[in-house]
Amino acid sequence: MMTPEFFGLLLALMGVGAIAGFSAGMFGIGGGAVIVPSLFFAFSYLGYSDNIVMHMAVATSAAVIIVNGFRSVRSHNVHGAVMWDLLWPKNPLKSYAVWIGLGSLVAALWIAPRMSGQFLIILFAVIASLISLQFIFGRPDWTVRDTVPGGATRPVIGSLIGVLSSLMGIGGGSITVPLMSICGIPIHKAVGTASGFGLAIAIPAVIGFIISGWSVPGRPDFSLGYVNLLGFVTVALSGFVFIPIGAKIAHRLSQKRLKLVFGICLFLVALNMARKAIF
Repeated sequence: MMTPEFFGLLLALMGVGAIAGFSAGMFGIGGGAVIVPSLFFAFSYLGYSDNIVMHMAVATSAAVIIVNGFRSVRSHNVHGAVMWDLLWPKNPLKSYAVWIGLGSLVAALWIAPRMSGQFLIILFAVIASLISLQFIFGRPDWTVRDTVPGGATRPVIGSLIGVLSSLMGIGGGSITVPLMSICGIPIHKAVGTASGFGLAIAIPAVIGFIISGWSVPGRPDFSLGYVNLLGFVTVALSGFVFIPIGAKIAHRLSQKRLKLVFGICLFLVALNMARKAIF
């Protein structure tokens, strides 16, 4: 039914999609680091319960990342920038994607429903702050080893990445790209492979959030579990329109300045979310 509340939600989601798409094109990071806080403030502004708005923002962001991830993997694979031996080697137990996906599913299905919206907000704010500082002060040429960790550390690191990314509603690129870079992987291959990790995070996360949020009261209309379908479609479509605009502006600025601007903006957003959760 086309109620005023429906049109208010639709307009807010179109704005979220525009912001997310513009940021994806301009900063090269179009995942939950932008979508989650935008959806959070949109759902909060429309008056939905504080107990579910962060869960909805995280879950809906994960659904959008599935679309962006497929596009990104195909694009990077054409240029040979996806390291399939990390994503899906012959032995699945040696696959980072498998352990990342398992961690993501457990987080969405079991951990997130047991966390308050306030805790999820604070978690996002803390991790986003650390990511923003890496953008501001990080050195792209800094390495600590020549290969990514293997053996018994693989399931530990992979699962931890999956859990954190799922709880934050991000595609994991903000975590996995710096991690691969300090392990000696060239930046283009790190970015391309991270897009595959994004799918390994987002698909299990969406399944988990649909199941765990299935009977939760007070959700917006057109929601499947914690995933708001109207938000998913609107944000994804709006992003297609605004990505080229952001990319056009990005080419006029240096990469160093772009990272600095994004890092500062993300840090301010994280502080604002923490303020709302604490005060």
